[in-house]
Amino acid sequence: MLYHKLVMGRSRSFDSAETQDAICSQFWDTGYAATSVDDLMQATGLGKGSLYGAFGSKHDMFVRALTDYATAAQSEFRATLEGDDAGALRRLRSYVRAVAKGPGARRGCMLAKAIAELAGRDADVDAIVSDFVKSMERTLVKCIRQAQRCGDVARDADARQLALMLLAVLRGMESLGKAGAGTATLRLIADGALASLTLSLSKRSP
Repeated sequence: MLYHKLVMGRSRSFDSAETQDAICSQFWDTGYAATSVDDLMQATGLGKGSLYGAFGSKHDMFVRALTDYATAAQSEFRATLEGDDAGALRRLRSYVRAVAKGPGARRGCMLAKAIAELAGRDADVDAIVSDFVKSMERTLVKCIRQAQRCGDVARDADARQLALMLLAVLRGMESLGKAGAGTATLRLIADGALASLTLSLSKRSP
């Protein structure tokens, strides 16, 4: 009991959150396979024993880093699209057009990198990606239904179908942007997708 109290009461000689950020940053830069334990030791300033003791194996560290990244990305996505019904279509347009500007960061999307490297070969990564995609879908469906309630998107349109189309467009634009597609090309894709949201309204008889 005394030993347990001493261990539990002892403060770490490093900042756990700061170290986790350094681990995430390293994996984000170099991916899973290309990141060695030595790289993680250098990035965090910790020895192998301390690193493993606090954060587990290399795979454990990667899964935690990817989970943290996905959670933050989900929260940011929800915050961007949340709001009142009247502004729902405007928020959707703003977000899609922002993605059409191309990758704003040298690193790109950590999830996209993980998918390219490990999808179908790592059950933990597959689960994180699946949860992320479902979360994005729910957020898009909610925003589209808000736009439907105020008449900016046809009420008889399938909100989930539209959400999945937008989700495919968003992820596709990110991939094309990383592959070198220009802003003009991405903007054409974005405008075409956004036009489909209100197409059924424009076809109706007055």
